[in-house]
Amino acid sequence: MTLTANWSYPTAIKFGAGRIAEIGAACAQAGMKKPLLVTDRGLKDMEITTRTLDLMEKAGLGRAIFADVDPNPNENNLDAGLKVYRDGGHDGVIALGGGSGLDLGKMVAFMVGQTRPVWDFEDIGDWWTRANADGIAPIVAVPTTAGTGSEVGRASVITNSQTHVKKIIFHPKVLPSVVIADPELTVGMPPHITAGTGMDAFAHCLEAYSSPFFHPMSQGIALEGMRLVKEYLPRAYEDGKDLEARAQMMVAASMGAVAFQKGLGAVHALSHPVGAVYNTHHGTTNAVCIPAVLQMNRPEIEDRINRAAAYLGISGGFDGFAKFVDALNAELKIPKRLADMGVGTDRIDEMVAMALEDPSAGGNPVKMTPENTKALFKAVI
Repeated sequence: MTLTANWSYPTAIKFGAGRIAEIGAACAQAGMKKPLLVTDRGLKDMEITTRTLDLMEKAGLGRAIFADVDPNPNENNLDAGLKVYRDGGHDGVIALGGGSGLDLGKMVAFMVGQTRPVWDFEDIGDWWTRANADGIAPIVAVPTTAGTGSEVGRASVITNSQTHVKKIIFHPKVLPSVVIADPELTVGMPPHITAGTGMDAFAHCLEAYSSPFFHPMSQGIALEGMRLVKEYLPRAYEDGKDLEARAQMMVAASMGAVAFQKGLGAVHALSHPVGAVYNTHHGTTNAVCIPAVLQMNRPEIEDRINRAAAYLGISGGFDGFAKFVDALNAELKIPKRLADMGVGTDRIDEMVAMALEDPSAGGNPVKMTPENTKALFKAVI
């Protein structure tokens, strides 16, 4: 381990039930007078969205909305959103939703002032310095799920519709200016989405905790994030109106995204190509992949997981932790294999290549190779 690193921490967060009522003040804080609300198709006509539009209108911000966003947003969604933004003369974005709405909204704000294609800002080396930072519009993020943590992230995941490869687009100013984290907005999530998004938060925390990179603050946040998921995800899944459980899961989601500044790993390296090729739910895909990745990484992380198990009140060290993950997946009715989600074996070689190129692969404790990555895909499909 090299004791040298660059660290960054997130933005202003207005956390608490009912705080969506502060959307007008949040936009004023971010310097917006005519924002565009960006969300996904599924949320467009839901009460939480129409209520937010009503609050925007009451605050004199208009009620402009763009919702042509796919579950795995792509550059075509982005181009359409940029046209609506420019045609409407907007001066900022309210990104509302789960990962898709948040990621696409952040990219609309980012790309509105750029002249290069979005792929030129992939999270590779210092490519982010290619961007015109002064052209990035302000962002207010409003998460409606408890998993992705994109509300406190400096990147978005965008799928290339031609190659079906997910790309991570990064810039420090993609970090939202203000976040409204209102757990009441997550009460309407159905159980299977609660499970999938919750396990996404768990995967973020687990992979960050396991990453070999040096970031002790994120490692501590990841550990506590896992504890919150352990304590509160089963409650949120069992009773979607349990506001304490919803609130704690919203905290865990943000903590996971802060923590993975330390790195992600093979779970996400596998999940990204699966989602791009088969359009599976990202968090649920992560959940299916966790057990196999845990076992592959065991030689490098066993001592660390032993300590985590003790903190989480799990007996049996690494083996007890692995059994806990299996039991949690079962309790949440997570499919045992990706085949149950429509994933086939005919494109494994293609997905292996994609996984090895994924930025997350570099954070895995055990170096990912064509051989062990193919073995992982065979184990989870």
